[in-house]
Amino acid sequence: MRLFIALALPDEIASALFLIQAGVPGARWSRREQLHLTLRFIGEVDGAEALAIDDALAAIAAPEFTLELKGAGSFGGKRPRDLWTGAAPSEPLLHLNRKIESALQRIGREPEPHKFTPHVTLARLKHSPLGAVADYLTDHALFASPPFAVTGFCLFSSKLTSDGSIYRVEKEYALTV
Repeated sequence: MRLFIALALPDEIASALFLIQAGVPGARWSRREQLHLTLRFIGEVDGAEALAIDDALAAIAAPEFTLELKGAGSFGGKRPRDLWTGAAPSEPLLHLNRKIESALQRIGREPEPHKFTPHVTLARLKHSPLGAVADYLTDHALFASPPFAVTGFCLFSSKLTSDGSIYRVEKEYALTV
């Protein structure tokens, strides 16, 4: 089973993101069920590991908070492969990410090798013209979603298909009020 931990997005935030998903040839735009903000990728695990991860995540205590998505970016440098919107600076989000990372390391998971860059992937790119990508990033640099309440986080499973990944919420974890 392939797992990751993420924030599910409310429908009104997904609707705001759909409004900016256009204008780049070669972009495969994320569908509603693919929109989330990844807190930690885990990867392939067996059943016993999945249970240990569930126990570790269930023990996390962190407060609810408000979050806003802002701006636009791409990964891949001179050969962009993804378009995304980021999260506005948020100490509570970083705190939650650190708690998750710590909980996973306590059960023997290797530390996450990449710096946490909170974002929502909007599109996967394949042979998209660099000019169109640059124009998209300029046009959406000032994007800002309405603020939304983060009341919990989820453990997702991921299945790779030729049409993109299929995500399923395996478990939800509430944050404290």
